Amino acid sequence: MAHVPLSPIGRPRGAFLSDEDYRDNLAAMRAREKVLAERRAEVAAGWGEKYVARVHEKGKLTARERIERLADAGAGFLPLGTFVNYGEVFGGKLKSPGAGVITGFTRVAGRRVLVIANDNTVASGSWWPRTPEKIQRAQDVALRLNVPVIYLVDCSGLFLPEQSRTFSGARGAGHIFERNAQLSAAGVPQIAGVFGDCIAGGGYMPIISDRVIMTEQAYMVIAGAALIKGAKSQQITSLDIGGPEVHVHQSGCADVRVPDDEAALAWIRREVERLPAPACDYYRAGAEPAPPRFDPAELAGIVPVDHRVAYEVREVLARLVDASLFWELWPHIGREVVVGVGRVSGLYVGFACNDPGLVPDAERPGKKRPGGILYREGIAKLAQFARACDADGIPLVWLQDVSGFDIGAEAERLGLLGWGSSLIYANSTQRAPVFTVLLRRASGAGYYAMSGRPYDCVVQLSTPVSRLSVMEGRTLAIATYRTKLDEDFRIKTEDPEERARIEAGMKEVEARIESDMDPYVAARQLDTDEIVALGELRETLEGFVELAYQATGRRTIKNPRIWSLHDLAALAPARGEPWTCLARREKGRVRLAAPAVGVLRELAPVGAALAPGQVAGEFERLGVRCALVVPPGASGVVRERRVEVPTPLGYGDAFLELVPIGELADAGEEEHAGGGAAGELVLRAPQVGRFYHRPSPDRDPYVQAGDVLESGKTVGLIEVMKTFFQVHYGDPGTGVGLPARARVVAHLVADGDEVAQDQPLLALEAIEP
Repeated sequence: MAHVPLSPIGRPRGAFLSDEDYRDNLAAMRAREKVLAERRAEVAAGWGEKYVARVHEKGKLTARERIERLADAGAGFLPLGTFVNYGEVFGGKLKSPGAGVITGFTRVAGRRVLVIANDNTVASGSWWPRTPEKIQRAQDVALRLNVPVIYLVDCSGLFLPEQSRTFSGARGAGHIFERNAQLSAAGVPQIAGVFGDCIAGGGYMPIISDRVIMTEQAYMVIAGAALIKGAKSQQITSLDIGGPEVHVHQSGCADVRVPDDEAALAWIRREVERLPAPACDYYRAGAEPAPPRFDPAELAGIVPVDHRVAYEVREVLARLVDASLFWELWPHIGREVVVGVGRVSGLYVGFACNDPGLVPDAERPGKKRPGGILYREGIAKLAQFARACDADGIPLVWLQDVSGFDIGAEAERLGLLGWGSSLIYANSTQRAPVFTVLLRRASGAGYYAMSGRPYDCVVQLSTPVSRLSVMEGRTLAIATYRTKLDEDFRIKTEDPEERARIEAGMKEVEARIESDMDPYVAARQLDTDEIVALGELRETLEGFVELAYQATGRRTIKNPRIWSLHDLAALAPARGEPWTCLARREKGRVRLAAPAVGVLRELAPVGAALAPGQVAGEFERLGVRCALVVPPGASGVVRERRVEVPTPLGYGDAFLELVPIGELADAGEEEHAGGGAAGELVLRAPQVGRFYHRPSPDRDPYVQAGDVLESGKTVGLIEVMKTFFQVHYGDPGTGVGLPARARVVAHLVADGDEVAQDQPLLALEAIEP
């Protein structure tokens, strides 16, 4: 029971993604990451070198220099809220990079801590619109994780020209002090270093902290010297009013005075050393942190920038978990999502992920449907997994790439509203730490259901290609102008001027929504906590997982021996060893039959090529599920499904009829094989959809006449429900009996044409070995 059955996951990149596609994806992602790096540098510069020089002239360090000296060597920094207020202008000309405050996590004396530091290169550390909200958000994270908080205070109070947006309301500055009190009441250590200005609200922030230290340049006052001079006509300095002489030796509002920044930071480090040691090593239980077997940097070329192009989420997981080992639960149920447990930095973590690829359709056996959409089975799987992780105290990471819930009459009949509500309830009542990553799409109610920011995840991360929205821009444009469009969404009017007006309006709506989905817009208004490059994701998760396990005695953390996940795994349909089908030959055909009494649960589709040892279906007997495999000496193309699934079978009941390759009876029976009419060799559509020759309109086709095809070569894209899936030579469903190598003769459908399953796409000719 104590054993967690971690198994290898993932493949070398070249086994599932061509060098060409990888290079294209990587180049597009590198362009996005370049923008990310430039914008980070812009925020880090504050108001520029002129203001850095002013700080140094006063004998002080900048906020970022203080953090660097406070942190352990090589500790790094996990920021929160880097892009708050990014791109906004106040008073017609002023910007507030990072809202004038730096918040994030680093390691001090071996312990991870939250640092909240006023940026003294931006309006002397003033509080701008959203500054209080950013500080509160960081305090909330510390409260959830029981992480010590260090305040590096150098704050001149509210930026008064914008006081109406900062002072009052649900997210006003007063809530910072409320959070100070809540942290104290919860026993979360708070240490404040006061390095300079600490006026009004800035003065209240340190006082509730467990330790307060002041430098000789620091002062804490309700009102500064200028205000007192105006109100009481007194000639006095702020240091006289509330400097360390007053607050360390008279009022008792501070504990220690030191000469300068360096001495204050050294004192804070010594205080942190006195805190309990982190519990991470204890919860590792002897496991050593290990890097993934596959390089996390490859994620930048594996996840396409184009949100419509699918990828394999298990390959993402393989580049996030220790040693690329993972325990996947219920892989045969709700295949549009992947759930399971792995280690990150040696500590157990649950993962719940969308799989954007084509997956088997549980409602229509033998058919497929696009992942990235939440269907009934996947919703139930996510809800049950989330509840189990919560009960077991396992931190849970959600990897979102979701376009929403399934819709339509069938979805309503199946009760998706109810299933979705169950998942939302599970996410709304989580006690174990939850971290959400918006890999790409975060759309509609799917964003909520996958533990988006409104459902109180501890931290939500975006990537440079995240898209947070209710619906896509084109969809909203159609909805906005629906009365002007026909059933095919074409403009009805023939009047040139009105057509031009409608076209311009639709383009404007689409462009506006596309702009709003920019991750920097979400980060600017605190709808997401941070933007990270995909190659940084593993390291970022290491930091947050260690934060989740650092404290003891504050939440449930079960020994793996008594995980409820083991119980659920045991109750799931068990999988036994494969059973070999019976085979009967009749008139040159092969009929596969049941080797025992049981229930046939899944069945290979018509047109599938089956060879000895390959899976023809799934069989359940006495509550145990197993694969039915083709026996030695039998092979062919599925010509007929003699039963529909699920169905009971007796011993010897036939369920599939195969036409042996090379022994096709007539042209009518060739229609699902690699050969077409008159013996032509063709590659067929594996799925209903729209077929595209090229990756984008401005690019060359994947293949052209004369090109040589080998296994795995990309030949085109099929679009299903606005998601693109690559078609490769040799994929299941593309034809039976295709040679190892073939030459393209011609495309058989136009670029962008609708195609049916099994429709010929390419005419080929075999290349002799």
